[in-house]
Amino acid sequence: MNDLVFAGVETGGSKIVARIVDARGQALADGRWPTTTPEAALEALTTFITSAAPGRPLAGIGIAAFGPLVCDELSQDYGRVLNTPKANWSGSNLRAGLASRFAVPVAIDTDVNAAAHAEWQRGAGQGVRYLAYVTVGTGIGGGLIVDGRPLHGALHPEIGHMPLTRRDGDNLHSVCPFHRNCAEGLTAGPAIVRRLGINRALSSEPMILDLVAGYLGELAASLVLCWSPERIVWGGGVMATPGLLERLRGCLDQSLAGYGVGAAALAADFCALPALADSGLEGALLMARALSQQPPA
Repeated sequence: MNDLVFAGVETGGSKIVARIVDARGQALADGRWPTTTPEAALEALTTFITSAAPGRPLAGIGIAAFGPLVCDELSQDYGRVLNTPKANWSGSNLRAGLASRFAVPVAIDTDVNAAAHAEWQRGAGQGVRYLAYVTVGTGIGGGLIVDGRPLHGALHPEIGHMPLTRRDGDNLHSVCPFHRNCAEGLTAGPAIVRRLGINRALSSEPMILDLVAGYLGELAASLVLCWSPERIVWGGGVMATPGLLERLRGCLDQSLAGYGVGAAALAADFCALPALADSGLEGALLMARALSQQPPA
């Protein structure tokens, strides 16, 4: 059993990353590729997994994927990507492709559910029962952990497409092809780039920074009112902007306007940054390792 290896994969809007670890969790190999087509991703991952640990048995593969996708393990479409803004990926099924290449179980969940689980177990979400994780990057997504398990329903939470109240004077053309006023369309990375123009940093544009913080604060208030998490962890490249998290906290308080939602949302650590460097990938590896602990079907 000690020579088993596990593969974790995270698909993102701009890049795909993968890692092979041994039974102790020690990293043996890492891979990174641009997100182009599902066919290219399958070929790159097949080559990487095959060559990363020659002679050592692969026990399972976990995938943390952008969505929306079918997360129901009992569905014949398990792992299929639904209508997504990401070109070429609607209808694809990387999970099924990898399962056909390797004679091992392959699990998949949304990248944000995987990241939420990793942060709950090993990172900034330790010690709470109800954890929300939001990523603000190329897209916006969110996952919720309830007592150690990710929330699934008819689909899965798609909070990046929750509508926001567009601010007076904000005439930005939404970058979301589906919605005019959703969080992703107004505040994801591509929307911020469209607002800033070329060679301008969000941190150096206080008016745009305040606008983005206001929208994300409104989104946070919706999460508080709908899900009532004990903490929200904010990941993704946009959240690395200096001062953004602090402004977001203030805008959350303004959006709640004193409504009695309990002490949790008022705590200093209610909005936090991730403690793990690769939360989604760590979550994918947790899925992969959990597969070897399941009894045979």
